[in-house]
Amino acid sequence: MKMEERLAKLEKIREKITQGGGPKRIAKQHDSGKMTARERIEALLDPGSFVELSFFAGEDNFEKLANPGEGVVVGYGTIDGRTVHIFAQDFTVSGGSLSKAHADKICKAMDQALKLGTPMIGLNDSGGARIQEGVDSLDGYGNIFLRNTISSGVIPQLSAILGPCAGGAVYSPALTDFIFMVDGISRMFITGPQVIKAVTGEDVTAEQLGGALTHNQVSGVAQFIAYSEQECLDQIKTVLSYLPSNNMEDPPESDPVAPELDPDELLDIIPENPNQGYDVRDVIRRIVDGGSFFEVQPLWAQNGVTAFARMNGKPVGILANQPRVLAGCLDIDVSDKLARFVRFCNAFNLPMLTFEDVPGFLPGTNQEYGGIIRHGAKMLFAYSEATVPKITIILRKAYGGAYLAMCGKPLGCDVAVAWPSAEIAVMGPDGAANIIYRKEIESAEDPVAKRKEKVEQYRQEVSNPFIACARGYVEDIIDPRQTRSSLIAYLEALTTKRESRPRKRNGNIPV
Repeated sequence: MKMEERLAKLEKIREKITQGGGPKRIAKQHDSGKMTARERIEALLDPGSFVELSFFAGEDNFEKLANPGEGVVVGYGTIDGRTVHIFAQDFTVSGGSLSKAHADKICKAMDQALKLGTPMIGLNDSGGARIQEGVDSLDGYGNIFLRNTISSGVIPQLSAILGPCAGGAVYSPALTDFIFMVDGISRMFITGPQVIKAVTGEDVTAEQLGGALTHNQVSGVAQFIAYSEQECLDQIKTVLSYLPSNNMEDPPESDPVAPELDPDELLDIIPENPNQGYDVRDVIRRIVDGGSFFEVQPLWAQNGVTAFARMNGKPVGILANQPRVLAGCLDIDVSDKLARFVRFCNAFNLPMLTFEDVPGFLPGTNQEYGGIIRHGAKMLFAYSEATVPKITIILRKAYGGAYLAMCGKPLGCDVAVAWPSAEIAVMGPDGAANIIYRKEIESAEDPVAKRKEKVEQYRQEVSNPFIACARGYVEDIIDPRQTRSSLIAYLEALTTKRESRPRKRNGNIPV
């Protein structure tokens, strides 16, 4: 066979593999509102930057090509000029089902990403294991899970769910740093509606069971929700813009931008009534660089806020209590949310700013029976374990164990500052007055008035920020309008922070 003939045959095979499941299945993919695997890669990466790996893998008979490309496209390219590795499952080929060869292709990209120190992005759209391959497909999943775990904390791992993701397939995304889902398209569950109906008798739709809103609002499994595939891909780009390529690099810097809202308005955001709520995001947006506030898990555990932002052009992680939801109390879900974000920021060299206004842990039998002790301890562990710069800003309430859980000074906080509105104490003035001044209140002619008087006395004499400042638990009490300039100065001073810890295999975080 002449070279021209060989090249013609090669081109024909290449075209067949590139077409995936063929025109009819591609059309069906489009009709369901979904892009193909290659279209997704093209929409995510810089134009012309994609380099495909293992193009011909998995095929023995190139005349028939039963599963072109083995149902997955893998390779590397750039996003904003920075190299990333990527795989995109191709639902048009055997429903994107995972075979041994399919898994081997993904593992090759993951191995290369870890070796080169580049982020790993997975675009998941698969019916699950290729059943006819039996245990070989399970071996493939296991190999992927192992690499997810080894790469954790070394390179960022991002997973987009762009179709079905069921059974064992859900655990690779669950092992990655962030999960992105698209409303009306994404489905993610261990067992589907039919199995649940057969076993428990419950009637539930696939959307109710594992849709984007369910996992962003109810379960907390996912961190981001989008309303189109393009929006989802844009969210991935945005997250990567705050992150280093690996744990040995610093996050990428950009030009400083003034806050989008007037810092002078910080004087009026916190209500005079200490029991009245407010939106802590109104505070944060008047301090961080304009347009840089990007919230993580905004729909789940809304009594706490986690977000990326920039201060003077440098990325930081933001953690905050949200007083307008459950008064900002710490409960089981928000403890998990905050602790996980602390550990992520620490893994990838993001300084942390903690905005504190917390009256305590949420009381109740549901919380106690659900293990609030164990879940709250995750926050203590995560903050204590973190060695990146940690700065805490006490806006108002900082009571009891919750004060410590929000990165109090004893947990290794590098700098703690307070606003004049701060109240720092073992417990709130209302509860403390009932204990300390009980006899005086009970013997008073007007117990209600006396109690009110003693509550205010405790607030003025005990829980004011000057006592904590005098004892070194707080560095300074600052004018709210100076918060941004103070934080920028502290962050600059902490850029050379180095902290060593005892050698160990791993800590035993209370999971």
